[in-house]
Amino acid sequence: MFVSVGLPDPVREDLADFLAPREGMPWIDPAQWHLTLAFMSSVHEARTDELTERLAEAAGRVAPFALRLTGAGCFPDPTRASVLWLGVDDAAREPLTHLAASSRAAANVTGATPEGKAFVPHLTLARLRRPIEATRWLRVLDTWTSDPFVVDSVELVASYLHEAAKGRPRHEVLASLPLGSGG
Repeated sequence: MFVSVGLPDPVREDLADFLAPREGMPWIDPAQWHLTLAFMSSVHEARTDELTERLAEAAGRVAPFALRLTGAGCFPDPTRASVLWLGVDDAAREPLTHLAASSRAAANVTGATPEGKAFVPHLTLARLRRPIEATRWLRVLDTWTSDPFVVDSVELVASYLHEAAKGRPRHEVLASLPLGSGG
């Protein structure tokens, strides 16, 4: 299960069109693109309602904000990249970081311990089986920037591993939680 920010269809379609002719990389299905705020590998079903309520309160305390996808990056580093991603503009970093911290806190309170290290706002584009030298790919990805869009909600999403095509996870949005509702 994870908490995320989704992409509007025009941004998703524009990025998919940009990546389509760029072969040789295992691009993630555009339908699964999102910015993860918190990932919880295990959430007890009985606690899902409480988690949703706490996430709604946290989201309600953050005003909607503009975001632009821009700047390529990779994990762990360009000489041995295993994940390629796009970052976000400077103006969106602070509200995204706040949402991530609030989402992680809500998860902790409900016993759904979030995984991961320090939050790095990004949209994962490709996961590689073996690390590569990625400088060329980062230069290509750096040429694309999205139009700005308004983030006005976060989503709580269940992930069912290996249930979609090609062994990919199937995602089901359990709740869409509006920002700025006063939570």
